[in-house]
Amino acid sequence: MAARPPLPDSVLLRVLALLPLRDRLRAARVCRRWRQLAQDRALWTHVDLSPHRISRRTLWQLLRRRLPAGLCTLRLRGASRFRRKQRLLSPALLAALRERCPQLHRLCLTETDLRRVPYHSMPASVTTLELSLCDIPDAWFCVSPSVPPPQVQHLAIHSIHTFSDDHLLDISSQSHLKTLSLCGTYRVTDTGIQAAAPHLEELERLTLRHCIIGDAAMVFIGRHMKQLRYLEISNAYFLTNRGLGAIVALERLETLCLDLYDLVSLGTVIALLQVLPRLNHLKLGGTCFEDELLDLQVTCQTGHEDP
Repeated sequence: MAARPPLPDSVLLRVLALLPLRDRLRAARVCRRWRQLAQDRALWTHVDLSPHRISRRTLWQLLRRRLPAGLCTLRLRGASRFRRKQRLLSPALLAALRERCPQLHRLCLTETDLRRVPYHSMPASVTTLELSLCDIPDAWFCVSPSVPPPQVQHLAIHSIHTFSDDHLLDISSQSHLKTLSLCGTYRVTDTGIQAAAPHLEELERLTLRHCIIGDAAMVFIGRHMKQLRYLEISNAYFLTNRGLGAIVALERLETLCLDLYDLVSLGTVIALLQVLPRLNHLKLGGTCFEDELLDLQVTCQTGHEDP
């Protein structure tokens, strides 16, 4: 039987790209050819280490031996202060990451203790910062005027219960945010949105999930965030017709996702659709408008039968 021709490098690279990091490192031990392919920069442009709880020592080794200068995305999972004493990140490690990977623009941290990692030590190249279940101290985003802060344009905060109005004001005052996503941040209130809104005039995407906001926040969103193209607000238990009507000034709005409850009427939603010129996608959740829809259907049928 004739020997099968070897697979081309392009095919093997695609196979290696589908493997988890641990299996990819094991594949590098098969032979010299696989080792060279496993070290290809294309496989290390977007690195997801979040499925593994790695130590700081392992991260140092990866940084020195594997992570290339062209690294664009890095996802890490640490251990909260209640699980492990050793912290994953340190100012020295972040400084090495900044020098080694100058093209890193997206950093995603999960369950990472940041209490001893100053915000200004984040790599300056990072424009997208995603924090989930992390430990951050008070005034973490507040930096000295003499120290330039990271130029974060896209910020996502998920399930960080210590994130408060003060944190929001600090981050909004220092950078020109384009995207802001807050999920499970119960300490963000109308007061925080009012204080931060004048600094968020360049914001294009805003997501507020499980935040305690109402009409006052919506008024300031409609007044200052005129560049919004995407707006998502869920669990808005205190939102009324007045608050929803305040976003009629968002003329660039294209997508609107809302969880509405009994304080908002269907008529207000319909009126909003009629005055937003670019809105082409609407998603409604929360309460249902069965009674109003039934009344509207009866009215339409009656009007159709009249001469």
